[in-house]
Order: sequence, then C-alpha cells, then structure tokens
Amino acid sequence: MKTINKLFALLCAVIAMQTVSAQSGKENINSRVQTQTLKVYGECGMCKSRIEKAALLVKGVQTASWNIDSKVLTIKYDQFKKETVESVGKKLAAVGHDTDKYKAEDVAYSNLPDCCHYSRKQ
Repeated sequence: MKTINKLFALLCAVIAMQTVSAQSGKENINSRVQTQTLKVYGECGMCKSRIEKAALLVKGVQTASWNIDSKVLTIKYDQFKKETVESVGKKLAAVGHDTDKYKAEDVAYSNLPDCCHYSRKQ
C-alpha cells in the first residue's frame, strides 16, 4: 500500500510539473510578440479587408487590424522577424495601398475598386 501511495504522489508531482512547464511556454511565446502601427491609406470596409489580409500573408504577422477612421494598421508579430514591418509595408503597396514609407504603383492603385480610391500624395 505504501508503494501505491508513493507512486500516486510521484504521478501527481509529474502532472503538476508538466502543467507549470506548459504555462511557462505560453508566456515565452507571448513575450516574443511585438506591436507596431503603420499609417495605411484606404477608404472603406473593402480596403480594411484587403489591408488586413495582405498584412497577415507576411510571415511572422500574428494579428492585423486596420482602423478606417484613423487609417492606422496595428500588427502584432514575432519580434525575431525583424524584416516583418518592412515586408508588410511592401505587401500593402503591392496590393494598391500607400503607406508613409511605401507608395503603391499606379497600376496597383488603379486596379482598386472605385470606392477604394483615396487621395494620394504626390
């Protein structure tokens, strides 16, 4: 009976250690997440969808949310992917949306639906 009690206590200790280990792993992943904002020009809900989808296609981006009123895209990404923010800016320009750093090609901009045409800086 003492052997069974010792084995049961050992089993409980192992399970407790696994739980603690699993939780600390999640914290490490969350501590690697960086948040960045980018000014992205667009006009409507279709733009919002396109901008967020394009940002999420970039490797390392975990979340993307664009605010129509403020024209600000907030992304959360793996901090060890240093080129992520640059890649997001380039990707957005490729789909027709200017950022403060990257301007979309005229062809990409003109391919946007009419409701998505925003005032462009020269």
